[in-house]
Amino acid sequence: MITATRGALRPRVQAFLDEAPTTLLIGGEWVPSADGSTFTTFDPATGDELAQVAQAKDADVDRAVRAARAALHSPAWKGMTPAARGALLWRIADVMQEHVADLAELETLDQGKNLRTSFFGEVPAAINQFRYYAGWPTKILGETIPTSLSRTPVGKEVFAYTRREPVGVVAAIVPWNSPLIMTAMKLAPALAAGCTIVLKPAENTPLTAIYLGKLLQEAGLPEGVVNIVTGYGFEAGQALVDHPQVAKIAFTGSTAVGKKLVASAAGDLKRLTLELGGKSPSLIMPDADLDAAIAGVSSGIFDNGGQVCVASARIYAHRDVYQQVIEGMAAAGEKLRLGHGLDPESDLGPLVSEAQASRVASLIDAGRSDGATVVSGGTREGNFYTPTVLTDVTASMPLMKEEIFGPVAVVTPFDDLDEVVGWANDSRYGLAASVWTEGLSNGHRIAAQLEAGTVWVNCHSFLGPELPKGGHKESGWAYENGAQGLENYLETKTVAMVI
Repeated sequence: MITATRGALRPRVQAFLDEAPTTLLIGGEWVPSADGSTFTTFDPATGDELAQVAQAKDADVDRAVRAARAALHSPAWKGMTPAARGALLWRIADVMQEHVADLAELETLDQGKNLRTSFFGEVPAAINQFRYYAGWPTKILGETIPTSLSRTPVGKEVFAYTRREPVGVVAAIVPWNSPLIMTAMKLAPALAAGCTIVLKPAENTPLTAIYLGKLLQEAGLPEGVVNIVTGYGFEAGQALVDHPQVAKIAFTGSTAVGKKLVASAAGDLKRLTLELGGKSPSLIMPDADLDAAIAGVSSGIFDNGGQVCVASARIYAHRDVYQQVIEGMAAAGEKLRLGHGLDPESDLGPLVSEAQASRVASLIDAGRSDGATVVSGGTREGNFYTPTVLTDVTASMPLMKEEIFGPVAVVTPFDDLDEVVGWANDSRYGLAASVWTEGLSNGHRIAAQLEAGTVWVNCHSFLGPELPKGGHKESGWAYENGAQGLENYLETKTVAMVI
């Protein structure tokens, strides 16, 4: 029996919802959309309305971008010293920490994920993004360059150096699966670099972005540095990526939308960072610690209902351990209690929407028709979908090829190492992978052969602000996190001076 009820909300969360967050953050002010339009965000567990949210359109986006452009050159932001900018980022983290329980409850309420995941995992991870990048503004360095230019005037020399400067106004477009951490992954490095931002959260999950906007103001962020426009991708999102004053697009979402953004950005050559789809393989070798491997890949695909870009969706288990892996993963999935994310007795919340639940169900139904075997799970109730383990899935089936974004694991046996590496790499995606082996040499050797932006050995979904994260092939362009994440928001300027 799936429980979809919840108790009373925290006072600040309830007050936030009662205020009906029907405004956009533009130039430091909370304003309604130009035409007064709103849309509804729902509790995915119950289908109940949570709030009416402002529906931004072209005029609102234009105003937000112009506010960001003005803030980029304002003394309050451009004149801020690197040390002060770092202190501001740290202060943002402090204010978020004071509201960690409220942010976690809102994230769970709007997205559906289990409250423990929000409270202990994703909100702290978002806070850590700001703490990590708070150390970077004082370390953005140019360099001096010795020159050998034949045109140097007699008796003179050329002093040459580089400057690192903010790229400009950033359009940050985030998905619905982990909205707060994805927002922080874009805002923190962009602010550290000195950029200004227009944030467009997913229409399914706008609430923590709006709440964060209020916390940014509380922390003292100058007006217009971060602007928040809620609305639909085809309206607000498209207007944002098409705006001529946007210099950079930072997007996390599907590969299909990422390709459209590439086409949209081509007209004026906007800079792009794209983290796109994934179909991550996990290779379990015969010498693996099976208890750790089964727990790791089960968590990697079942957590957040499989709505994770790096989810361990394709499990390749050596034939010697194949049956144990199937039985172990099925048992792990069957132990999970489905219910409202705010229910302390539940382990797994709903999928984010009726559309997503229908998509997952249709893919599994099609797989059954194609000959796939459902070992466990495979049932839907409302927006909830039971953790599912499948076998007998061939390489040509959509279940093996497409990103499902649900709690659905495909388990396949292998006999030969070269064979399984080929299978793992036989995908248009290349976001992440994991290898489970007690052999040190094997771990390094396989990691080198896998075509993925991140490879974990004896773990899965280990992420942090210091670890670069991005995709190969159709899983994206460029990397977020770490020093490389900061580079996304900087331009290099060369200065050559005759002295």
